[in-house]
Amino acid sequence: MKTLKNHTLIYDNECPMCNLYSQGFTKSGMLDENGREAFTEISVRNKDLIDLHRAKNEIALVNHNNNEVIYGLDSLLLIIGNSFPLLEKIARLKPLYWFFKKLYSFVSYNRKQIIPAENDSEDPCVPDFNLKYRLLYIAFVAVFSAWILSMFSGKLDLNLNRNFLREFAVCLGQIVWQTIFLRIYLKDKIWDYLGNMMTVSLIGTLLLIPTLWTDFSSVFYMIYFGIVVFIMFLEHLRRCKILKLNYTPTISWILFRTIALGIIILTIL
Repeated sequence: MKTLKNHTLIYDNECPMCNLYSQGFTKSGMLDENGREAFTEISVRNKDLIDLHRAKNEIALVNHNNNEVIYGLDSLLLIIGNSFPLLEKIARLKPLYWFFKKLYSFVSYNRKQIIPAENDSEDPCVPDFNLKYRLLYIAFVAVFSAWILSMFSGKLDLNLNRNFLREFAVCLGQIVWQTIFLRIYLKDKIWDYLGNMMTVSLIGTLLLIPTLWTDFSSVFYMIYFGIVVFIMFLEHLRRCKILKLNYTPTISWILFRTIALGIIILTIL
C-alpha cells in the first residue's frame, strides 16, 4: 500500500462503522499510523482548519502540506486513490460518482440509526437530520423486508402463498401504527426511533436470507423464525435503552406484530 502522508482523517469515534474503516486505513498503511483523529478528541490545530458542522455529516480529511480540507466521498477517494489510482478514476466517472455520492449521504445521515452508540461526549459527532434520506432508508428497508419475507413465508407450510403486497402492508402498517401511537410520547425522537425500528426489521430480514437456500421441515423454519423474532425483540429493547426510552415502544411494537399475525392466521383458516 502507498501511504498518504501528512494527512489526518477526522473520524466519528462514536460510530462503529467509521471507527472500523478508518482503522482499516491506518492498519493497511493507506494512512500514517497517526493518520486519523477522533472527532471528540480533535486537536486545536485541526479544529481551526475544519468546518466542524460539516465534518459531522461528511468525514473530513486534513492536508497538512497546504492546510486544505476535503470532505465526505472526496476524502475517501483521495485515500483509496493514492494506493489504487484506477479505482479512483473509475469512481469519479460522472454516473458512478453521482451514485456513490448519494450512497455516502444515505449511509452518513442514517449511520446513528444503522449502528447506534451512546453519545457521552460534550460535542458528539451526530449528523444533521435529513428527512429525505431518513424516508429513503425507511422505504428501502420496508421494500427489502417485504420481499424476503414473502419468499420465506412459503417455507412455514401455513398455506401462505408468496405475496409481496401482504408483507409490504405489514411493514407499512408497523410504521403507521408506531407513528400514530407513539408520536406524542416520542416527540422529537420519533424519526430516530423509526430509523432504529427499521434497522431491527433489517436485522431480522438478513437473518432469514440464509434459509432461502435450504430445504428443511416446516417445524424447523417455525422455530428458526421464532428465534429471529426473539433476537429482534432484544435488539429493539437495546436500541430503546440507547434512545433513553421506556418499554412503551417495545410493547406497542409487539402488540402490532401480534395483531398482524392473528389477522394473517385468520385469513388462511
